[in-house]
Amino acid sequence: MAIRVALHHRTQYQYDRPVNLGPQIVRLRPAPHCRTPILSYSLRIDPSEHFINWQQDPQSNYLARIVVPERTRKFGVEVSLVADMTVINPFDFFLDPTAEIWPFAYDDWLSREVAPFLRITPPGPRVASWLESVPGTPMQTTNFLVSLNQRLSNEIRYLIRMEPGVQSPEETLSNGSGSCRDSAWLLCHILRHLGVAARFCSGYLVQLKPDEKPLDGPAGAAADFTDLHAWTEAYLPGAGWVGLDPTSGLFAGEGHIPVAATPDPQSAAPISGGVEHAEVSFDVSMTVTRLHEDPRVTKPYSDEQWTRIETLGREIDRE
Repeated sequence: MAIRVALHHRTQYQYDRPVNLGPQIVRLRPAPHCRTPILSYSLRIDPSEHFINWQQDPQSNYLARIVVPERTRKFGVEVSLVADMTVINPFDFFLDPTAEIWPFAYDDWLSREVAPFLRITPPGPRVASWLESVPGTPMQTTNFLVSLNQRLSNEIRYLIRMEPGVQSPEETLSNGSGSCRDSAWLLCHILRHLGVAARFCSGYLVQLKPDEKPLDGPAGAAADFTDLHAWTEAYLPGAGWVGLDPTSGLFAGEGHIPVAATPDPQSAAPISGGVEHAEVSFDVSMTVTRLHEDPRVTKPYSDEQWTRIETLGREIDRE
């Protein structure tokens, strides 16, 4: 059973005069560890007179380094991809016996490799108080992460914040609200202070309208939807990197398409680079379109499809 969707993402900067652009780094290609199958991908840059070099950063994320040699009044980035939205069970992993119960310790060799994702700063009073409220009694690791993720989702009110940058964990707890990137960075800090290697992840979130309304629980998306999103990934021995979305309180599934996973949010920005001082207008549009749907229990063959199947069956019988 599969649903294939086409995602289209366009970002356009328009300047009030011709400007020199520094090298622009675009992080909008699905990362190598993306579990959702990406069937096709394209990146188009405006102006057409440019140089592009594909690179990989130390975490293996794909970077497109764009150089525009001439002055320009515009800079545009257009992403098109096709994804196979076959359902992914986010709990389909095994834990190493040493990590089945939290708190656990990484082996010495692994501690060295995940050191950037365990780096912490002294917590502020609100973060310290929050950490003290976490029971220190041993607990099954998956259950521990589920409860932690859901607690943050309940305590931090989601809001759309247009200001650049990421709030500090102290600020997010103090406000009791934040954008997806603020909640993701807060969860990174909390996990690291609790001894779990964590990284900041940015990417696309695709939410499809369910075929049927659930009998209980949240109704889900009212219409097919996509947007840029941020979440957290924790490194669990035996399982590898596991995605947690503190905005929804759920583990990452097929709708989470990572484009950059890094120790810090600054190196996961979708687009970064310098530009001469100028007045700028910014426009972004994102759409998701269903290209193909296999028949399924909740959305079976249509009457027209059944008629065609029966007609073909009768023709075969006659032959």
